[in-house]
Amino acid sequence: MNTLRRALTVVAALAVASLTLSGCLYAAIPPETSATPAPSREPDLDGAPAGFEEFYGQTLSWTSCSGSDAGSYDCTDVTAPLDWSDPTSGTIQLAVIRRAATSGDALGSLLTNPGGPGASGYDLVADSASFALSEPVLDAYDVIGFDPRGVGRSTAVACLDAAGMDHMLYDIPADPRGSQGWTDELTQRNTEFVEACEANSAGILPFVTTDNAARDMDLLRAVLGDKTLNYLGYSYGTFLGATYAKLFPERVGRLVLDGAIDPSASGLDVGTTQAIGFESALRAYMADCLDGRGCPFTGTVDQAMADLGTLLASVDAQPLPADDGRMLGADTLMTGIIAALYAEDSWPYLTQALSQALQGDPTTALLLADFYNGRNSDGTYQDNSTEAFRAYNCMDYPLDTSQADQDSANALIAQKAPTIAPYWQGVDVCEVWPYPPTGVRERIAADGAAPIVVVGTTNDPATPYAWSVSLAEQLSSGVLVTREGEGHTGYNKGNTCVDRAVEDYLVDGTVPQDGLSC
Repeated sequence: MNTLRRALTVVAALAVASLTLSGCLYAAIPPETSATPAPSREPDLDGAPAGFEEFYGQTLSWTSCSGSDAGSYDCTDVTAPLDWSDPTSGTIQLAVIRRAATSGDALGSLLTNPGGPGASGYDLVADSASFALSEPVLDAYDVIGFDPRGVGRSTAVACLDAAGMDHMLYDIPADPRGSQGWTDELTQRNTEFVEACEANSAGILPFVTTDNAARDMDLLRAVLGDKTLNYLGYSYGTFLGATYAKLFPERVGRLVLDGAIDPSASGLDVGTTQAIGFESALRAYMADCLDGRGCPFTGTVDQAMADLGTLLASVDAQPLPADDGRMLGADTLMTGIIAALYAEDSWPYLTQALSQALQGDPTTALLLADFYNGRNSDGTYQDNSTEAFRAYNCMDYPLDTSQADQDSANALIAQKAPTIAPYWQGVDVCEVWPYPPTGVRERIAADGAAPIVVVGTTNDPATPYAWSVSLAEQLSSGVLVTREGEGHTGYNKGNTCVDRAVEDYLVDGTVPQDGLSC
């Protein structure tokens, strides 16, 4: 039994979309069907692996499609092998959208990934290109959004219907936590989820891995006609980018990895560090709340955190009924709290949610949890990010944790994150996943790669700053840029120093000073 149910789940939220909560609740924009071809460069066949030349040499058919701003957008599908160890294994499709360089004279392509694993890079560019990327970068590059294998518009993982997802994500048994009955109930839910994934995902589950997704990125680089990969990855996207650099160091162009994950950290380490990180962010929120008007808590930060713990225990014992018939329990309230801690701009929503919950009203807390889970107001789900997230992590993270290590981690969480600790427990879905993990947790050096810029934020709760420091140290060509502040990720968050360092690197090739602190 893995007692860190949230151990990996908090990385799933969109790193860029969560800049402000109100900026994230969007509907996906479907592509139009006009057949206007876009200019393309010749595929780069030099690095094609033996047997995969046909994939690397494919000609793309672009069609005009819609975006959220006045840029020029076009879309295509790229055919990739199901299994990168066997070119005859079958194929999958990768959905790609391109926003042409505003200047009209692109430096090349800039691939992007917003995190997850499971977040849609297609939607990031279609819906939020001018929100997520600064004008100098949009001017200079053909910005590429793509859905990795298993995600969104690409050949995707499919599991439960909306009602099944609601049951899995919201109807968490509360009492008695840790009992055999509680464990059996969560295990049964996980088993039903996994069986649905296996039945509905057309055989792709064993091939939904970060290693394969990184090889897909090299295919995208080649068919887009670029000799090297230029890339901006957020959160989980940093692990995808670092994995690419490990596999193809000689093809690294200008890589920026923002809000890094330590590739050597185990799943247990990830969960422990994140629990402590979110407790730290929650305390920072509480200090800000107490200094402002309208805060539902009083006294010192310690007293306010204790009162929040009392609220969580109360909602755990007696969930709050919502107008749509759902109930807000402590687990869902904690999901809403975590969602708001991704960005300082979302703190007012958290104040509103907690004020309402103290009055017996779950409305805003459910809104925050729904945002985190990608649930629409009509009960449908925006995408398959939750399913894809679990598929990737169950294949990427070895299940090699002993009970003694778990007990030690739980003790540390209880000491360092006492408010969050009671709701950080559960049963790991990966224990019943139908395929053994193939990923490894190891340091990545990427010897021979061009400079790779790693951006870390000092009180980032989802990808704690220590991970950015660690990744920059591991990479032979790593360069660390530090944003002093709150929230998840650092670029395009209003810090001119960080933004200029990233832009100068991506646009002009000027490598920031290693250790730059902003």
